[in-house]
Amino acid sequence: MAQSLDILYQDDWLVAINKPGGLLVHRSMIDKSETRFAMQMVRDMLGRRVYPIHRLDKPTSGVLLFVLDADTARRIGTLFHDKAVEKRYIAVVRGYIDEEGVIDYPLKEAFDKTTDAKARRDKPPQAAVTRFTRLATVELPIPVSRYPAARYSLVRLQPQTGRRHQLRRHMKHIFHPIVGDTKYGRTEHNNLFRRHFGIHRLLLHAESLELPHPVTGERLRIVAGYDEAFARAVALFYR
Repeated sequence: MAQSLDILYQDDWLVAINKPGGLLVHRSMIDKSETRFAMQMVRDMLGRRVYPIHRLDKPTSGVLLFVLDADTARRIGTLFHDKAVEKRYIAVVRGYIDEEGVIDYPLKEAFDKTTDAKARRDKPPQAAVTRFTRLATVELPIPVSRYPAARYSLVRLQPQTGRRHQLRRHMKHIFHPIVGDTKYGRTEHNNLFRRHFGIHRLLLHAESLELPHPVTGERLRIVAGYDEAFARAVALFYR
């Protein structure tokens, strides 16, 4: 029997799932030991071919959209290119971030040693823009680094471009790295959430995807709920 994923939306052209954190979208040389892939799991569930339209990093959870035929893939690709798709993420970040703002900071292409060994390294930085809105803050009475307490923000992130690791790199750039990020984050904060709350995942979740339906034109808004660990992290801000 095929392993199941939470299907958020399905019709004759599209299917959206709530991707768990830690699951690769498709087979990759980045993690050759991995045997589970969202794309293959969805194919097995539906008994038909599916096409990935966008990607989420392996540790990121949330809305992941596939299409069911090549023609729809071309149509929806145009929507992404024309910036007609609105993506919203929720993250827990270190410190008290501003109430709102725009990060306009070009990013050099992020390369993987295994999969991008032959890629050009002399490309100029690419435009990268992220909007953010602070939703809540919390101060935890737990010493961290040289501080007697630990401060965090719950933030909504809206990428206006689609660069690799954009949100994680932009949060690092403004000194508010995402908690649980082992590549761009801060070890002391990652360890705090592990030790005190048993949370071992990247606290970045693709909350919603909004777009005109590529065939019917209907406005779609697809929303993904939190897993148990992410819900516990969010609950810290509303105690």
